[in-house]
Amino acid sequence: MDDHEQLARQFEQNRGHLRAVAYRMLGSLSEAEDAVQEAWLRLSRTDVSDVGNLGGWLTTVVSRLCLDMLRSRKSRREDALDTYVPDPIVHQGPEDEAVQADAVGLALLVVLETLSPAERLAFVLHDMFGVGFDEIAQIVDKSPAATRQLASRARRRVQGAPASDGDVSRQRAIVEAFMAASRGGDFAALLALLDPDVVLRADAGAASADFAGPAVSKLVRGARAVVEQALMFSRMTPYNSIATINGEPGVITVVNGRLMGVMAFTVTNGKITELTILADVDRLRNLPAT
Repeated sequence: MDDHEQLARQFEQNRGHLRAVAYRMLGSLSEAEDAVQEAWLRLSRTDVSDVGNLGGWLTTVVSRLCLDMLRSRKSRREDALDTYVPDPIVHQGPEDEAVQADAVGLALLVVLETLSPAERLAFVLHDMFGVGFDEIAQIVDKSPAATRQLASRARRRVQGAPASDGDVSRQRAIVEAFMAASRGGDFAALLALLDPDVVLRADAGAASADFAGPAVSKLVRGARAVVEQALMFSRMTPYNSIATINGEPGVITVVNGRLMGVMAFTVTNGKITELTILADVDRLRNLPAT
């Protein structure tokens, strides 16, 4: 095996980790893949014979690429940011333990979108992947103390977000009950499943007319208002099925073989606290099939 083949093999061993870092940094599957591929190009052009920890070196390269991508993104209007939903990872089979272990909830990714690029990088690398602040400081070009503050600010924001309990079988039962109540147009049953302060976030993109007729990007708060929205889409229930969304039970809408919607659920203390919907058919069309 020549040096290039050995380098390629080592890179492939790190690819899954690098993709996980980039996805959490960017919330975009295609951009995450771009960052990983660019890291390979940089590796193939660099003499790393004196690099003792290639995995750490690659993580640093991908992190810098992601930071640059975040900083160069066109700033979204705040009202659009309220309804922006990152790319979901959809598995149409049953929940897999490996998938769950490596998953990050869609609701958490929504919160990460509200952070500054440097805050997001510090939180993702330190809190999710255990990278030390000395290493992160070199990436963001700040002191370790300032970098620690970045992560602390991000952590406070994230801790205020709803998070699922982690009981997948219980979540699945609640999602199935939600589907059944929606199918039957049962207002009372839907209301009983929702937390009084439930939030529904729907991102329909520019092609909202393609999804269930009345779908538009919107942020809806409160159980009764969310039930009314759910009943508006009851005619789509024949096309709905359970799938694994970012490692947790959720719902996909497939019409004539075409993915038209993805709904992720945050379930806390047996109640649905957040519904996160991506109904942007242009983006859904480009999601990788799994």
